[in-house]
Amino acid sequence: MSETTTRADAPPPGAALLTHRQILTILSGLLLGLFLAALDQMIVATAMKTIADELHGQTLQAWATTAYLITATVSTPLYGKLSDIYGRKPMYLTAITLFLAGSLLSGIANSMYELAAFRAVQGLGAGGLMSLAMAILADITSPRERSRYTGYFMAVFGISSVAGPVVGGLFAGMESFLGTAGWRWVFLINVPIALIALVVVAKVLNIPHQRVNHRIDFVGAGLLTTGLVPLLIVAEQGRGWGWASGTSIAMYVIGVLGLVGFVITERRMGDEALLPLRLFKRQTFALGNVINFLLGVGMFGGMVSLPLYLQIVKGYSATESGLMMLPLTLGIMAAAGTSGNITAKTGRYKVFPIIGFGLITAALFVFSTVGTDTSIYQALALMFFLGAGLGLCMQTLLVAIQNDAEPRDMGVATSSATFFRQIGGTVGTAVFLSILFSTVGDKIADGLRAAAATPDFQAALARPENREFAAGLQGGGPAFDLDNTEFLTRLDPVLARPFLDGFSSSIDLVFLVGGLVTAIGFAVIWFLREVPLSTRSGLERVQDAAGEKPAPIAAH
Repeated sequence: MSETTTRADAPPPGAALLTHRQILTILSGLLLGLFLAALDQMIVATAMKTIADELHGQTLQAWATTAYLITATVSTPLYGKLSDIYGRKPMYLTAITLFLAGSLLSGIANSMYELAAFRAVQGLGAGGLMSLAMAILADITSPRERSRYTGYFMAVFGISSVAGPVVGGLFAGMESFLGTAGWRWVFLINVPIALIALVVVAKVLNIPHQRVNHRIDFVGAGLLTTGLVPLLIVAEQGRGWGWASGTSIAMYVIGVLGLVGFVITERRMGDEALLPLRLFKRQTFALGNVINFLLGVGMFGGMVSLPLYLQIVKGYSATESGLMMLPLTLGIMAAAGTSGNITAKTGRYKVFPIIGFGLITAALFVFSTVGTDTSIYQALALMFFLGAGLGLCMQTLLVAIQNDAEPRDMGVATSSATFFRQIGGTVGTAVFLSILFSTVGDKIADGLRAAAATPDFQAALARPENREFAAGLQGGGPAFDLDNTEFLTRLDPVLARPFLDGFSSSIDLVFLVGGLVTAIGFAVIWFLREVPLSTRSGLERVQDAAGEKPAPIAAH
């Protein structure tokens, strides 16, 4: 089923374009920008339950997450095109600036809807932080040696995964810090880091730029937004509107028309398209991005559900649950480092995403069996294997797509890999949170009805401290509010049990659906052709094609 395509690259005519020291100098700027985005993701994921409770919008938290992912997703291919025209450095500085502005605004939000709008601004910056960092790395390193340097990226994610939960949990647990509500510092902490990143990137990110004259496909970007946003909105709101309601149907129609218009526009724009359709004629590009999409869906299925399981079902604090995600990070780092070193030595890579998807699928299916009483050690072990699967897939798929791309397409090829993974993540987040909150109410209600007949439950209801809760149940009034789950920490354990079981059962359903998605990815990955990795960097290949001598790059 596997097919290997041979490819001849001219041997290096002399010394490499950049020395190891120069590459590390440039990486110092890239890693700061990457740290900014990675730290924010870990802090916000850990603190989101607290933030949603503070803004009285637990069931609306998908808005804050999907708004960020939508703008990050749509802006990603734009960054690829704009960086081809104006250079990687100015666009990277622009991405940091937008992220800074979005962080500052998010820190002053007063409702979940405001937070969603300001997180959308953050997403405009985040769309460039990851994709441009990987595009610049592709410019200055060859696919074969790139695996050595992805270890630094994994180290940044590792540090972020340790620091993020601690900092996020610390701020989320504070009443106030420097006269401002503690949870607001989850976003405001980005401001000083972004300012430092701006200074460092402006100083060290100096690489040659050969302008590629593109027209910017703003029409395509608008139609892509028109196609994606209504579909994601209905994924989030469909349970309330009704999946077959007039509003939902209108969202379906607008979304489909937007996507059809996007495809027509991309065909008309040719090479100037946001995503040139000719690239999809390359098997590695087309199939690799389908796999990236499936990876994004499955990955966010786990990332969204795990903190909720740890905090709501198991009762851990934001800080504790964040630190318990450490095995996931260790799995990512260990697998990415090992596969990167082997790839650098052998030039072979296809086996790693095959194993990776197998591990992810198995971990998600086993996660779908965990319950309220499942040992926390089982969950921690599963997190490691889930992380190992992700580590084997993420960078390997990106390197495969970059390796198969022509030098002129490096920006759009890199951004496309991030784009399709983020599309998957956005869809996954909206759909999985919708599955969770559309089923949990019924599961809790069923659990309460079953528990109501037991002597222990009746005895707990009769206690004076539970009188208000009992009155709500017996009077048919609102005995609980899922927009703020803090009441579970104060509720009698016997009375809380149906709620915990209900959440656990709904989260299990999310894991099961995520596992089914990654199982499809495991089947598809076998058809990916393995193209032997080039030993020429993106800049060297561009200069080879132009018949130019390598331009000197100043060391810092």
